[in-house]
Amino acid sequence: MQKALKQAEAESGKIVGGKRALKDAFPDGYYVEPALVKIKRQSAVVKREVFAPILYALPYTTLAQALEMQNDVPQGLSSAIFTTDLREAEYFRQRSDCGIANINIGTSGAEIGGAFGGEKETGGGRESGSDAWKNYMRRQTSTLYYGSEKPTLAQGLVFDAD
Repeated sequence: MQKALKQAEAESGKIVGGKRALKDAFPDGYYVEPALVKIKRQSAVVKREVFAPILYALPYTTLAQALEMQNDVPQGLSSAIFTTDLREAEYFRQRSDCGIANINIGTSGAEIGGAFGGEKETGGGRESGSDAWKNYMRRQTSTLYYGSEKPTLAQGLVFDAD
């Protein structure tokens, strides 16, 4: 986390929080304050997946621009939007390239019963939830005709091949 915050600062990020906390109470532990990083553009540190309490805040003008930044990362586990505009919500749902797209709820990353998993470099597929079995199956429609005469197709098609 500290390395990511130093990189964000080097990339013109303004940081609030992120310092070590509870050092006196837990001298053998390393607890930190959550960090908010206001950064002007999508940079290398923003695109890197850091498992730490860091929230990057980037300016945008349109929802399309915000989604372009969101989708322009190698990860794709969970995304979220908070809006009262149904058109914005649907636009986001259709264009978020994450495995989980939340509307008006945060990105817990563990939506039980859903097709849990990510896209791109995050999540490793759909290993949990109601769609988990699909990872182990190959779905196929197959027809086997046992007759000796040319079959009559349901659509009325006739093949003149001998």
